Amino acid sequence: MRRRPGISGLQTAAAARDQYRLLGENVAKIRTDLMKEQLVTFRSQLEEFARKHKNDIRKNPAFRSQFHEMCAKVGVDPLASNKGFWAELLGIGDFYYELGVQIVEICLATRSHNGGLINLQELCTLLCQRRKTARDSVSEDDCLRAISKLKALGSGFEVISVGKKKLVRSVPTELNKDHNAILELAQAHGYVTVEEVEKQLLWSSGRAVDTLETLLKEGLSMIDDGHRDGKRRYWFPCVASASAALGTEALKT
Repeated sequence: MRRRPGISGLQTAAAARDQYRLLGENVAKIRTDLMKEQLVTFRSQLEEFARKHKNDIRKNPAFRSQFHEMCAKVGVDPLASNKGFWAELLGIGDFYYELGVQIVEICLATRSHNGGLINLQELCTLLCQRRKTARDSVSEDDCLRAISKLKALGSGFEVISVGKKKLVRSVPTELNKDHNAILELAQAHGYVTVEEVEKQLLWSSGRAVDTLETLLKEGLSMIDDGHRDGKRRYWFPCVASASAALGTEALKT
């Protein structure tokens, strides 16, 4: 028979486990302290980098995007407040606040045309046209960051992906899979017909008409009956050009 360990053996094993546990805790603490020191050093270097390149961060959208990525890696959010070190050093808090206000104004100005759903590229184009006298260039990344701050305020602004495009929604309309499928299909020409929806999506006529009419009632599409083939076109401004229909002058200050 196999001999069972005695009390002394059990005590020795328990002591060994305690020693291993303490050793593991010490190693973990050393690693944590080392990571904290490295983080402090990196943040200090990041601040020095920001001081040295603040003009590039302000004026160059690509450089600004890379700077945000570096900040995210060490848990720094330069947009968390329009006060404090980062705001005073770079002034980018005010930049994104101003950008957010202009995004709201453009979305309101185009809402009657697109139903509160605008292509992100189109939004950026309108912003650049409006800010052509401003010293700061604007990228899609800047727009996304400004919109994320608007969303945090509970303003209803959100970026959604439909196919290969990103759309900015400024109204509380909920889009289901059928709506998204039609919007993605409309990206080819800016419009769809009932017959095209039936053929491309393999839908019944009733499903196609019901979904298109719902989008029409929500203000996301417009109808065009002026064609010789007699087929009604459902145009979607959110995947076409808002400026082409509205004119850019109406969006300028």
